[in-house]
Formats: sequence, C-alpha cells, structure tokens
Amino acid sequence: MKVVRIGFFDSGIGGLTVLHQALRFLPNEDYIFYADTLHVPYGEKSKEEVREYIFNAVDFMANQGIKALVIACNTATSIAVDDLRQKYDFPILGIEPAVKPAVQSCEGKRKKVLVLATNLTLREEKFHNLVRSIDHHDMVESLPLPGLVQFAENFEFREEIVVPYLKEKLSSFDLKQYGTIVLGCTHFPYFENSIKKIFPEEVDIISGSIGTAKNLKGILEAKNQINDGTGDILFFKSGFKVEDKETLSNYKKLLIMLDELQLCHLNFKR
Repeated sequence: MKVVRIGFFDSGIGGLTVLHQALRFLPNEDYIFYADTLHVPYGEKSKEEVREYIFNAVDFMANQGIKALVIACNTATSIAVDDLRQKYDFPILGIEPAVKPAVQSCEGKRKKVLVLATNLTLREEKFHNLVRSIDHHDMVESLPLPGLVQFAENFEFREEIVVPYLKEKLSSFDLKQYGTIVLGCTHFPYFENSIKKIFPEEVDIISGSIGTAKNLKGILEAKNQINDGTGDILFFKSGFKVEDKETLSNYKKLLIMLDELQLCHLNFKR
C-alpha cells in the first residue's frame, strides 16, 4: 500500500519549525519535507525568481502523491499561495505573520507590535493588506532581519554571535514601546532565546506556526483523511532525497532543539 504523505515546503530549514508543530498535532501522519537549499534565501531574491523556484518544488512534491501541502515559508506564501491553489486540487496551507493576535493583545496595553521578517515578505502587497485590515491605530512596525536566515542555514545559533547582530539592527528602536514581537519568518523561532535577551521581559513573542498546524489538522479531519501512520519523514533538498547521515542527523537535532526551546509561540505567552 502506497504511503500518502503531507508535504512541507520551505526555502531551507525554517520550515522545520512548522513541521515541528504539525508533529505535535498529527504525530501519526507521514511527511515529506522539501528544503530548496539551492536557492535559499528567498527573501533577498526577486519575486519572479522565487515564484519559479516555488512552482518547480511544488510540481516535484505533487508527483510524490501528497494529500496536502503546507507552504512553511512566509515569503513563499505571500508570493504564490493563491496561484498554487488554482493549479492543484489538494489542500494548500500557507503561513503569514501573526499580526492579528499581536494587535489584539497589544490594543489594551497601549503598546506597539514589531514584525520581524524577510525583506521580500515585508515588501509584498499581501503583508501590507494584512496590516491595513487589522492595524487601525498605527500600532504595527516592521524590521527585516535577513541575517537570521543565513545564521540558521549555517547552523549558527550561538547567542554570542546572534545577539550582537540583533542589537545592531534594533539600535534605533525604543524597545520599551513594544508589547508583542511577531516572528514573520519560519527561520526566526530558532533564535527566540536570543530575541528574548534584547527585549524587556514582559514582551510576548509569537509566530503563525501553531495556527497553521491546527488548520491542517482541521482540514484533514473534515476530509476524513487522518492517517494512522508512523510519523515517518522523508527529506528532500531541491529535488534530491536526503540520504547522508550527517544531514539527516542535523535535521533531527533541529527538531529536538525546538522541543527543548519550549517556544513561546506554542501558546502565545511567555
């Protein structure tokens, strides 16, 4: 019997932070995780380039017989999710910055929201439309942090390296003004502890990963497509199956690391 898997796609290892949430809600499903590492980072490339990379990757995954696809990349979601849904007949879920819960949590506190993301995500009309629909009091500000994507892809998580980068990028911000930080790139949750060191203790840090995982479970339940699988994950890098032990070990270490971080965005609170 052919195993029908759920596909997860990202430009790199950031999508593992979303897959980590799916494994919590759907531990018995089987998965394909596709990282387009030949073309990472997406956030610094043109929209046209990125669209081509995305469609090539999703064509590959569709040929694997997936029953649902999660675009576990904020940049890819903002650029292509609507067009992908027109082309394919399986459910396609995207991820977007968790601006709505952030604004709702800050309205009564008279605090601002700071969205941290890639340049391309923050430039996209989809993001600006999202903010306009929710932010009626000019509470939302944003900052691109492309360096965090590069750190993650290089497996560089040491606080003595990451914290100085964050301090430099945030040097012109009054950090006391903010009530919630939105992690608008799936690579950024790896650096949550470093981000905590920069902002006041009472600041909340959230992302959209948990909402995406919940939506995935709800869609599969509604379609009666919940499987009793093994939780097996096949990993691909830009169309090639990952079979070398070192890379597989690194991916598994990252999933374990995410467990150990006890990420704030699991419940939107510290």
